[in-house]
Amino acid sequence: MDFVLPEIIDNDSWGPSGSHLPGAFKDIPYAHYNKSDKIDRIAEWYDAPSSTSNPSRSNANRSSSNRRDQQPAGGPSTNNAFGYVHDEDEKSFSLVDNKSGAGVKPRGGVGLSRGGRGGASGGASRGGANAGQRNGAGAGGNARGGQRGGAQRGGGQRGGGRGGWNSWNQNTRTRESSVAINPEWSMLEEIEFARLAKLSLTVEDPETLSSYGTIYAYEKSYDRINTKTSLPLQTIDRTRYNPTTSDDPVIQELASKDSATVFATDAILSLLMCAPRSVNSWDIVMVREGDKLFLDKREGSAFDYITVNENASDPPPEVSETDASNSAPALSLEATFVNSNFACQVVSEAEASTKKASRVNLGNPNPFYSPGEETDPLASCGYRYRKFNLSTPSEGSDGVTMVVRTEVDSVIKSVEKGGEDTFVTVKTLLNGPTGASSGGVPAVDWKQKLDTQRGAVAAMEMKNNSAKLARWAVQSILAGAEVMKMGYIARSTPKDHTRHVILGTQSYKPKDFAAQMNVSVSNGWGIVRNIIDLCMKQPEGRYVLVKDPNKAIIRLYSVPSDAFNPEGENNEEGSDAEAKSDEE
Repeated sequence: MDFVLPEIIDNDSWGPSGSHLPGAFKDIPYAHYNKSDKIDRIAEWYDAPSSTSNPSRSNANRSSSNRRDQQPAGGPSTNNAFGYVHDEDEKSFSLVDNKSGAGVKPRGGVGLSRGGRGGASGGASRGGANAGQRNGAGAGGNARGGQRGGAQRGGGQRGGGRGGWNSWNQNTRTRESSVAINPEWSMLEEIEFARLAKLSLTVEDPETLSSYGTIYAYEKSYDRINTKTSLPLQTIDRTRYNPTTSDDPVIQELASKDSATVFATDAILSLLMCAPRSVNSWDIVMVREGDKLFLDKREGSAFDYITVNENASDPPPEVSETDASNSAPALSLEATFVNSNFACQVVSEAEASTKKASRVNLGNPNPFYSPGEETDPLASCGYRYRKFNLSTPSEGSDGVTMVVRTEVDSVIKSVEKGGEDTFVTVKTLLNGPTGASSGGVPAVDWKQKLDTQRGAVAAMEMKNNSAKLARWAVQSILAGAEVMKMGYIARSTPKDHTRHVILGTQSYKPKDFAAQMNVSVSNGWGIVRNIIDLCMKQPEGRYVLVKDPNKAIIRLYSVPSDAFNPEGENNEEGSDAEAKSDEE
């Protein structure tokens, strides 16, 4: 085929020739191009400010936009026919502030999220995280707009209206269950914490059935300690018993006399009553024998260990690659060690100079101590067995009664003649090296700020250790203690987890402390009664109540009668070994 050369239009100047211009492009203005012209922006987007925006800021943005249109970046030869002029509805446009914030006082009301392209005016510009932080966190510390809009670079559609405040920085740790769930176990009930928070039961003052043990007087000189007169924490070798409910000989005797239908210890009961505050996984063994129910801790569990910053936004890691002493299990062991030694150090075991007795015998010797077999000295601890009536008015005398073994750590001797002694519980707070923050606010260094900012320290501990402190308050109320002594303990040096110093103490009334933390005792009794009713509906056997490690849910499982029994486990291992030898 023949090749046809297309028509070549010879034009002496730039641009299309007027005589050969296609009809579709006629009467359209053309901007001549000069080598001195500069390309400024291809396109620029503007967010519409809210109706409540600062008018002065809107006027400033409008004037800036007008100045830009009046002085186009293309140079004087640029044709204004292609320029966009804000001649109508100019209030719907605002200039993106991408200037440096140095020396400019930030405004708290500008740049908050409105669910638009970037979620915030700061998020629509390059480096929106910084711009949003300036605009959102300026007045009152409200950084919601900056953090939500500036989470994505340049804003984007994913920047606005997701997750809530600080959602991008929330801990997404996957925790493990406190007990391995056997697939053969049958799940009977699943209860969400939201349901438990709605329960309530009013319980009258308990009856003290009997008391055991010996407690020493509290040394009041520890109330005068501060950061400048701190004392080293001593390692005191004392023996303290805390057996589970079923192994308590006093409870076994009371159960044989039908003194109650439910039996528990204050540690187990307080965990149930404060269950909605817990974050870590835990488990409680329920043993149903006839018409009686025993609440036990599992053999080999970490039930008796004290947690550190369980409720913090940045809790200690389960495994620390840099320093094993700063992991959650190591800090828990350290806090338990500190709590035990502090309770032994703040009591006076020697006779005072006034020749007053520094000890109080509660009427019966320690039920777990055998003088002929054991020689270690006992710690200051008293056991009070108290009976609570959990019956509703409609049930009358046929309702639920519970015997609880409660503990007190010390006593304050009455200065008045014939006055009653005051029972005391002693607890400690550990200033862990992790420096757990709450909402991005760093923890206070107790050695420097405890004397001047004790209120801030206490508030931070109530937030980071809400579950632990709520349990301690409930335990003191159950035991009938009128005073709760709280010791502030810190490491001597940040890297040495074996030596500690006492920086100060603080006294609380348990009921006032519980009210300050918004702990409802009636709600706790409602939770306990609900769990008891669930177990009483089941046949005789063994059950386990497990808190889900990653959800606010507790589950009730039916387990074999030999579950969690060391002897049964040994027998199973022995039978497996025998079967293996037979196969060989």
